[in-house]
Amino acid sequence: MKRLLLVVVFGGFGSGARYLLGGWIAQLMGSAFPFGTIAINAIGSFVIVVVMYLSLTANVIGPEWRLALTTGVCGGFTTYSTFNYESIALFQTGAWLLGGLNILVTVVLCLVTGGLGLVVARWIAGT
Repeated sequence: MKRLLLVVVFGGFGSGARYLLGGWIAQLMGSAFPFGTIAINAIGSFVIVVVMYLSLTANVIGPEWRLALTTGVCGGFTTYSTFNYESIALFQTGAWLLGGLNILVTVVLCLVTGGLGLVVARWIAGT
C-alpha cells in the first residue's frame, strides 16, 4: 500500500509539472508544433536515466525513491500518449513534414538526453 501511495502522490506531482511546463512552452512558442511535449519527453528521458543509474548501479537511491521518481514523477510527467496523438493529428491535417519532424526530433532528442542523463549520473556517482 505504501508503494502505491508513493506512485499516486509523486505521479500527481509529475502530472502537475507537465501541465505547467507544457502550458508555459505553448504560450512562449505557440501551439502549431508540439514543442512542449518534446521538451517534456526529453526532460523525462534525462531524469529517468539519472534515477535508474543512481539507484541500480551506484546504489545512491533506494527502491522506494526509485519507484516514486520513475513510475510516479516520470510516469505522470512524460507524455507518450500526447506525442502519439499530436503526431497523428499533424498527419491527419496533411502536415506530413511536421508530423515526421515531431517523431524524428522526439526520438533523437530523447535518446540524446537519456545519454546525457547517463553521463551526469556517472559523474554524480563518481563512476
